[in-house]
Amino acid sequence: MPKQIKEQHHGIANTLAFALMPLSGFATDIYLPSLPTMAGSLQVSSLQVQLTLSLFLISYGVGQLFIGSVLDSFGRYNISVASLMIFTLASLVIACTHNIYLIYGMRIVHGLTVSAIVVSKRAYFIDLYTGDRLKHYLSLFTIVWSTGPIMAPFVGGYLEQLFGWQSNFYFLAIFSFALLVLEWIFSGETLSYFAPFRIQRITVVYIRMIRTLPFMLGLLLCGLSYGMVMVYNMTGPFIIEHALRLSPVIAGYGSLILGLAWMTGGFIGKASINRPFFKRVVINLLFQVVFVIIMLISIRHISNVYALIFFAFIIQVAAGYTFNNFYTYCLTRFPKNAGIASGFTGGANYVIISLVSSIIVFFLPAKDEYNLGFSYLILILASMLVMGLLRVKKVSLED
Repeated sequence: MPKQIKEQHHGIANTLAFALMPLSGFATDIYLPSLPTMAGSLQVSSLQVQLTLSLFLISYGVGQLFIGSVLDSFGRYNISVASLMIFTLASLVIACTHNIYLIYGMRIVHGLTVSAIVVSKRAYFIDLYTGDRLKHYLSLFTIVWSTGPIMAPFVGGYLEQLFGWQSNFYFLAIFSFALLVLEWIFSGETLSYFAPFRIQRITVVYIRMIRTLPFMLGLLLCGLSYGMVMVYNMTGPFIIEHALRLSPVIAGYGSLILGLAWMTGGFIGKASINRPFFKRVVINLLFQVVFVIIMLISIRHISNVYALIFFAFIIQVAAGYTFNNFYTYCLTRFPKNAGIASGFTGGANYVIISLVSSIIVFFLPAKDEYNLGFSYLILILASMLVMGLLRVKKVSLED
């Protein structure tokens, strides 16, 4: 019988649950300013070191696809604690090795364990709370999660400059181990009913979702939108540190600013939620096309970090706006299977992001602002193509 959470510890356990929400953002973004240094230290290409990001995203996405049903059948607490322990050990292995293939393996472990931790903490609040109090906690998820991508590169830039790229993974190990100890002391199992693990029932739900065209196209648009963020994350540090010859700290500040851009787009999307869905998304995509074209033209005359961050900021605000609209749409598309829909939406989104961003940086490597601009343009045009398909199929997105 797993250890049950004590009522007097609910407040501390809530804080710990929120503290673990940004772990995926920290695991993804903290070492972004260190990518060029890692490539040199490990004596591998930029594409090889960028693959550490893609492998994390794929495993994190695939993990979310299936972990929800496992947590419903076997509980949250033991799986979450075990995942934190494994994540800590994997971080230490990465910090201590110079073997890129071992790092690949540990990044896959990172993705799988973080998926279990994050999904279990989403379920934690649903287990304990109902009504307005539950809505209050759920409304904080996106805001709290955003602190990871915003703060991680900023912290990572300073850690890399002061102590080397390995310090990023020592930081992840210390952070996760501290939360592991606190979880062990103050948290516990919150699941009251352990559902039978029936593959057939779960499979039927997944098949129904896959056959729903608006849902799948919405997931594709989410992936294309966040793919713009990941393309910058995988190429921006190389452009800033190699092409523009600036420090990892500057790269960290750039990622911090662009994290704020993503959050801004989400807030704008939330504020305009009552306006006609199709019209506002199309206008937003046209706005992105205009700014990408201006970016590509202006590079001939202005090539510095300020111009790079300015255009990336505008484009990623718009990307955050598109993502907010379609992510909300996908999460609410199957209210009777909200848990599986949440896991499938999050998981499929990260799989699409990792595949799209990896393909883009393979054909348009981290060389200069031109390649970044053309990467943005490809993703935006692909998004417009998906929106056109939705219009041709006369899909209603208003309900």
